Amino acid sequence: MNHAAFPLPPLLIEPVVRAALAEDLGRAGDVTAALIPAETRFSGVLAARRDGRVAGLDCARLAFEALDPSARFEAQAGDGDDAARGVALARIEGSARAVLSAERTALNLMGRLCGVATLTRAYVRAVEGTGARITDTRKTTPGLRALEKYAVRCGGGINHRFGLDDAILIKDNHVAACGGVAEALSRAREVAGHLTPIEVEVDTLAQLEAALPYRPQVVMLDNFGLEDLRRAVAMAAGQVVLEASGGVSLETVRAIAETGVDVISVGALTHSAPVLDIGLDAA
Repeated sequence: MNHAAFPLPPLLIEPVVRAALAEDLGRAGDVTAALIPAETRFSGVLAARRDGRVAGLDCARLAFEALDPSARFEAQAGDGDDAARGVALARIEGSARAVLSAERTALNLMGRLCGVATLTRAYVRAVEGTGARITDTRKTTPGLRALEKYAVRCGGGINHRFGLDDAILIKDNHVAACGGVAEALSRAREVAGHLTPIEVEVDTLAQLEAALPYRPQVVMLDNFGLEDLRRAVAMAAGQVVLEASGGVSLETVRAIAETGVDVISVGALTHSAPVLDIGLDAA
């Protein structure tokens, strides 16, 4: 099953790709590729050097096409697919100068996104059968948020907020600044539009009890132990979506999911995912 339910339009990807290419090309362009005769063609295969989940094929394609608009990029897999080590993900044919100049940008972006998708897949598989869903956070690489959140979708996860304007998310410092959970939620109810969801972070069961009468759409249970998570699920009784957050790992996520929470947010999906090594070899 392909999990990339909402692929990104090229308009959102191109600025990232072009910025990465410009960073690599520097002030004079690729002085090594200039050694190759202008008419020389290059054919190559992109393949993963270990098993993983695919994401970012359009980043690679756009990198090659930016330097050679006539390049032929043929995907052999789809974003959201699982790929075994050594299996071709795509084939590229074009100007040797252009392909080799774009190579590192294409591989950097694709390797990063495949890494996020692969780690997300591991978390999603760890909670299978529990009813809990895995979501990301805003702990993303500056400038790559849309791409990294897309990779989370490719891994079978769902997306949390994309930015500060998506929803009202009342965190612990907001609670402190407002004078308490009840006061913060009261103010949120006054200013929220009919399409603006409200989420509040709570640190204790007492704060959860204070939040429930205000009916926020989501309550984030921050760093709750397993027993308190179970108690929170019983207290909420389906009135709100419960999101478990804080210190989640592959070793602990299953037990957290089995408490009955609806969503588990994992910052590691984007801030700690290891890059999936992707190579380009002449063919």
